[in-house]
Amino acid sequence: MIFTLTIIFILSFFHIEANAHSLVSGYSGFGSGFSHPMLGLDHFLAMFGVGVWGAQMGGRRMWSLPMSFPLIMCIGALIAISKVFTFILVEQVIALSVMALGCIILVKWSPNELIAILVISIFALFHGYAHGIELPRANDPISFISGFVLSTGLIHLFGVGIGYFCDKFYNGKVFNIIAILITIFGLYFLFKIYI
Repeated sequence: MIFTLTIIFILSFFHIEANAHSLVSGYSGFGSGFSHPMLGLDHFLAMFGVGVWGAQMGGRRMWSLPMSFPLIMCIGALIAISKVFTFILVEQVIALSVMALGCIILVKWSPNELIAILVISIFALFHGYAHGIELPRANDPISFISGFVLSTGLIHLFGVGIGYFCDKFYNGKVFNIIAILITIFGLYFLFKIYI
């Protein structure tokens, strides 16, 4: 069972590369917002990583991290829309968030709930900002936001589910495989920015 899940997880990375920061097929409502985090592997892995990390820590943090991320992401989107100030190095921080989450899962870091939420809040602000940049081009911004928040929540749930069940098998070694893969992809995203 775990072997099958691991193979499915690895194979999920071999899809047509999509840019998470472009609207889908010119449609800019719910469908575009929903697909935004799903099609961008950088966004997907960060949100998946938050779910896995929450499950790894257990207790309230299993749910408080995945619930906090979309809320803070909306604040990041509002900052982008309002243009109160401009974030710099957005793509770099997104890539670093993927890499950091992989490392956090690998070393099994288990801070108190407030520290964990602060860490993911920094990541969520930048992910939300990237989504918010797309909103001025959206025909239906409310539907777009609803789509990306729902999609983010589902990715978190997927991460929590995988994380919860992976802990039960092979003494948590599956966590290490997932963490290493996430970290490698984070490095790849970072190098891709500069190459």
